[in-house]
Amino acid sequence: MARRYDSRTTIFSPEGRLYQVEYAMEAINHAGTVIGMLCDDGIVLAAEKQQSSKLLESSLDGEKIYEVNENLIAGVAGITSDANLLLNEGRLIAQNYLQIYDDNIPVEMLVKRLCDIKQGYTQFGGLRPFGTSFLIAGWDEHVGFQLYQTDPAGNYSGWKATCIGVNSSSAQSLLKQEYKSKSEPSSSDQQGATGTENASDIADDDTPFSLDSALELTCKVMTKTLDSSKISNENLEFATLTLHNGVPKVHLFKSNETDALLKKYVPEKTTPKE
Repeated sequence: MARRYDSRTTIFSPEGRLYQVEYAMEAINHAGTVIGMLCDDGIVLAAEKQQSSKLLESSLDGEKIYEVNENLIAGVAGITSDANLLLNEGRLIAQNYLQIYDDNIPVEMLVKRLCDIKQGYTQFGGLRPFGTSFLIAGWDEHVGFQLYQTDPAGNYSGWKATCIGVNSSSAQSLLKQEYKSKSEPSSSDQQGATGTENASDIADDDTPFSLDSALELTCKVMTKTLDSSKISNENLEFATLTLHNGVPKVHLFKSNETDALLKKYVPEKTTPKE
């Protein structure tokens, strides 16, 4: 009987574990890297695309970042078919809310509804957990810009900057060192403080962490964590969520925009590592 614990989604092992949920999380750990980052004037999402055949004709520029609503975008790591089902459900939830209340759905409400669906698939026999995680970026007038991470168990958490996927551990380490908001210094800034310039002086710096700064840091982290020796629009995609006259605006980067962004922020290091 013990050997069958890992084949049942609704049976706990003697150690109190649900193996199918852990297997789903492990599938995400082998998926493409997705990074999300808050800044003072918006949110940046970047995702690693799968290398596909040059013979494959695709009608879509993006395959890992999707627009859910006019105030919401989502980055996907894991099984894309599972993600498509949840994304369509999220779009339906957002449109129902818009129809009833004539307003965009609050970000955390949509995240919670999607996580309720995920958690339900760990409770009932004959189902399996969704093998996908999301980074959901959104804006609402009550909280402002928000970034949430979800997992197959139905848990979610809010972040300033985070990463999911195959190289998430190394990316998180880089983000801890380099990321800073308007109200907090980066680790390198604190270590570089000398004499009368201490960490508290730097923390009071009013220099904003702009969208351009977030894009630059995202490119830096992606460059150091991707296994590929050369990055381009073929293996990366970007999206931003910003405000224009108080209205949220989603921008999914096209191929030429991605190349221009990488040319601006990524140093010319295209030779393979020896």
